[in-house]
Amino acid sequence: MPRTIALDGRSLTLADVRAVAVDGVRVALADAARARMLATRQVVAGIVDRDDAVYGVTTGFGKLSEFAIPRDKLAQLQVNLVRSHASGVGPSLPKREVRAMMLLRANVIAKGYSGARPDVPELLCAMLNADCWPTVPEQGSVGASGDLAPLAHLALSLIGEGDLHRGDHTGTAAAILAEAGLTPLTLAPKEGITLINGTQAHTAVAALAVADARTLWHTAHVAGAASLEALLGTPTAFDPRIQDARGQEGQAESAALLRSLLEGSAIRESHRHGDPRVQDAYALRCMPQVHGPVLDAIRFAEGVIGREANAATDNPLVFENGDILSGGNFHGQAVAMALDFLAIAMTNLATMAERRIDRVVHPDMNQGLPPFLARDAGLNSGFMMAQVTAASLASECKVLSHPASVDTIPTDGNKEDCVPMAMGAAWKLRRIIGNVQNILAIELMCAAQGLDYRRPLKSGAGVERAYDVVRKLVRPLEDDRVLSGDILAIAGAVARGDFVA
Repeated sequence: MPRTIALDGRSLTLADVRAVAVDGVRVALADAARARMLATRQVVAGIVDRDDAVYGVTTGFGKLSEFAIPRDKLAQLQVNLVRSHASGVGPSLPKREVRAMMLLRANVIAKGYSGARPDVPELLCAMLNADCWPTVPEQGSVGASGDLAPLAHLALSLIGEGDLHRGDHTGTAAAILAEAGLTPLTLAPKEGITLINGTQAHTAVAALAVADARTLWHTAHVAGAASLEALLGTPTAFDPRIQDARGQEGQAESAALLRSLLEGSAIRESHRHGDPRVQDAYALRCMPQVHGPVLDAIRFAEGVIGREANAATDNPLVFENGDILSGGNFHGQAVAMALDFLAIAMTNLATMAERRIDRVVHPDMNQGLPPFLARDAGLNSGFMMAQVTAASLASECKVLSHPASVDTIPTDGNKEDCVPMAMGAAWKLRRIIGNVQNILAIELMCAAQGLDYRRPLKSGAGVERAYDVVRKLVRPLEDDRVLSGDILAIAGAVARGDFVA
């Protein structure tokens, strides 16, 4: 039977997020979550019956919270909220990020602190299972009071407004829901604010990006080890005793991975004795000292993002004992800072990889390889422009790694006076990850070409396996040709994780 992930608001993992968002694994609301939701829904119903003044239930929102709303206008209040907040602009979020956002929103509502009916997460689950997802612009959120604009565009589709994609076609939300056999929601009190108040847009991007970051971390070692072999470098700097003397965990794991990739290298044995060089440039020698902290940063981010995937980020929160408390769990600073940290970490992978590329193609530094790896240099330019492309991408990463989470512009009539700009941090990181995928693709191509010139000597077993992956996709460069397609082919393999194994 196909696997189904049960949403309970407590146990969703980052691997689960990827499985649903990318692989299309089915989801359902857990029975225990349904029971908790019904209990807190009764609390909200009691508030309405008593005409209590409670933020977001019987009052306006934000700066307008001092306005009381008559009982016969409460349903319209929630619809108006969704419509008015669907004000995003810019490019649409990719399908996988929208699916991750839908999943995370269903999961946080399933946690039971929202006061919403089970119908709300159940419709989100049904839409995921039916391959329905809305258009969600990526710009317009400051990450305070949550990702209001992106989540409002999602909420709009649940009430049958806006548009929806299903499979390979797009239509009005009402029509696509009907096609899938689903019925739009009629929002009950508090359910509009429940749908739009939270951190799930930027956390969705983060949950997928941190998994991509891990893939890039592994791949950077493969590419770096291949470059080391092509440049007749020494693995001495990866000796475990050097790492133990420092005691940094990520560094030790990085060095161990490099040693495993280089094990059994005939290229290394060919220059073990008589080589006048006693140490390599930093881009080769210091891979553990740079790649290691990147792993530490990824682990930190995984912890923050993993906790946020199961966090109650609504406002106000509804408790089974009848208490309703207004707080600030919607504030996206935690994930925003993790995203900025990841952006800096990925940029360090990018800049170091670009320096290795330059050494492999540079005629003054590449240990006897042809200039720019061209077989008939001068007539052919070889990989000259590939290094220029890598330099361009690395420079862009540096610009994008400036932290978004230190910026703030007051919003909502200065009620939201300190905001984290978390969504900006999210889509900046996504672009950096795409850049690093392309940079590593260029390094893998250049290193493979360098290894061709070292034949018949073989490199380490792990490097040889990576060489085979490259050569299945891209043939050696005999004469100049258009390289863009080759770079994209290898970048695709990098993104899929083909070099991790």
